[in-house]
Amino acid sequence: MSTDDKRIREFAYQIWESEGKPEGQEARHWDMACKLAEAEALAPKKSTKAPASKAAPKKTGDAKLSPDKTLNGKTAAPKAKAKPAVASKVIPPGEKAAEKKPRAARKPPAV
Repeated sequence: MSTDDKRIREFAYQIWESEGKPEGQEARHWDMACKLAEAEALAPKKSTKAPASKAAPKKTGDAKLSPDKTLNGKTAAPKAKAKPAVASKVIPPGEKAAEKKPRAARKPPAV
């Protein structure tokens, strides 16, 4: 079994599990897995090497952090990380995505 077949098998298994392990969907899961593996193979590869060294930013006297954690009066926004695509979120063509139920409001704690 080639590496490609192993990767397709892994994708198909993940899809099967994410759909609640239905019976009789093997061909559809395999086709979806093939498309995912093909897309993965065509995607540009990211370098796994870390940069040799980054120069430390130059310190300047005019950028100061105030007591309320702002930089020169401007609040710093937290960095958001991108979430990777997950095989469980793959929806085959012609099927609707399951709608999420809204969360119930919490009751205030008893005093």
